Amino acid sequence: MLRDMRSRFGGNYWGYLVQVLWPCAHLAIIVGVMAFRGIKSPMGDDPMMFVASGALPALAFQYISREVMKGYMVHKPLTYFPQVKRFDTVVARILVEIVSSFLGVCLVFVVLICFGVDPVPVDMITAIGGYLTAIALGIGVGTINVGICSVFPGWALGYILVTITLYMTSGVYFIACYMPEEIYYYMKWNPITQIIEWVRLGYDPTMPVQIDYLYLFGWVFGSLTIGLLMERYVVRAQQ
Repeated sequence: MLRDMRSRFGGNYWGYLVQVLWPCAHLAIIVGVMAFRGIKSPMGDDPMMFVASGALPALAFQYISREVMKGYMVHKPLTYFPQVKRFDTVVARILVEIVSSFLGVCLVFVVLICFGVDPVPVDMITAIGGYLTAIALGIGVGTINVGICSVFPGWALGYILVTITLYMTSGVYFIACYMPEEIYYYMKWNPITQIIEWVRLGYDPTMPVQIDYLYLFGWVFGSLTIGLLMERYVVRAQQ
């Protein structure tokens, strides 16, 4: 884990701070664009809280699912030591990304408080549950990516396009339930859309959304099961 943190940016621990600052950068850019174009927040009166409630769970999934795969590729030299297994590097990257996600949330909350915004959700349990689900889904999809990348290393670049598409279409910049019913029906098949709605429901319990919890838990446990099976029968076969 310590080697993982030191190897991010610049080869020292200060570079790890860049990883934690990314959520704040996203928040600043999106809020700046909304202010420049005069777009009002569709949820509450503050655009910073609206953007943070959508960006944080989306980024948690995106970073974990992508960085777990990158960690597997970056730390391959460690597996030359017989006591280090490739699965160890995957677990280490997962733990580092979980810590990074929570540090990013804390930093965003501090920024919001400095700007006079109350970041505490109305329903704490609901908001935390949605965010933890985003992390769990990121772990599951990340393990699947490790299995794919062990056979097709080029998937590391292809998955970047996938995450960008998901980030743009999952409802970070808008509220999905206010879209036309025909569009909203298909958007709900995207688990990230429902996770964002889950988190935002903790801030605005009056939102007209229905979260399919069984569907989301199916994604979480299904992806984790597939990922672990791929690690057992695909990743180990490449060693």
